[in-house]
Amino acid sequence: MDVYFSTNKLQRLCSSEKDGERALGTQRARKLRQRLAELQAAANLNDISRLPPARCHELIGDRAGQLSVDLQHPYRLLFIPANDPVPRKADGGLDWSGVTEVEIIDIDDTH
Repeated sequence: MDVYFSTNKLQRLCSSEKDGERALGTQRARKLRQRLAELQAAANLNDISRLPPARCHELIGDRAGQLSVDLQHPYRLLFIPANDPVPRKADGGLDWSGVTEVEIIDIDDTH
């Protein structure tokens, strides 16, 4: 899967081990690198586990349209489908098997 970043700062944080550890701590930065590798290795979003440990899921409320995977509780890696147009099922829901590009938008505590 192709992975993009919403900002250069976020890309540096995710790409640089030093920057990631400084901002997030060693364990969370290590988990972030693992999740990014999983996203990049996947053919599409359907290949990412919806069960622990990744627990990929769609968010609701003011974060509707976004998805997340767990990092280190309570933090999550937040992203959106970057395909244009966003693949949809007949019922209007997100077609996970058609999502082959994602844009990382944040690392946050969504609780």
